[in-house]
Amino acid sequence: MTAEEYAVEIPASKPAETSVPLHPLLAERWSPRALDPATTVSDQQFTALFEAARWAPSWGNTQPARYVAGRRGEATFDRIHGTLSRGNKGWTSDAAALAIGIAQVVGEDGEPMQYGEYGLALATQNLVLQAVAEGLYAHQMAGFDRDAARAEFGIPVEYEPIIAIAVGALGTLDGMPERLQEKELRPRIRKPLSELAFTDTWGEPLF
Repeated sequence: MTAEEYAVEIPASKPAETSVPLHPLLAERWSPRALDPATTVSDQQFTALFEAARWAPSWGNTQPARYVAGRRGEATFDRIHGTLSRGNKGWTSDAAALAIGIAQVVGEDGEPMQYGEYGLALATQNLVLQAVAEGLYAHQMAGFDRDAARAEFGIPVEYEPIIAIAVGALGTLDGMPERLQEKELRPRIRKPLSELAFTDTWGEPLF
């Protein structure tokens, strides 16, 4: 099958197959790599992503999440792109924005920050769902060089780069490597609920 044929068949959405209905923000969230190189993120949309992250819950209201971010065409975007793994560099150039999520891991008192990474995860989930609300997608990536990011942006030792994030709109598979085309067309799957939630004793399904 040619790339052009794949491009025609790429799904416009991949709603989650759930046991009960979920809010569309959750059901429609997925992480495409095929992004539209013509899509841009407006000032308001860009601000809304991080405003959503700002209002995430955190332990003791410590608010440990920080971000470095830029939109395509900006120097910060290119600098973030330069820290990504080779595999991620190949498709993220089409993103409308890139960000690095950073967790505060040492508090003002010099002690380890409890739940810093958890707080960043909560904030980033807010960002991801706000992207869906804006008609966008956010793809989170572990594949980036943390040390390079720290050096590039002067991130203090009290903070740890944890995740890279690409934001954009759905594009086509035209020109993507076959291995990535296959990933984009693969059905979304999750473990059954019976393996995740228990009651009475470990392993006894709640649902």
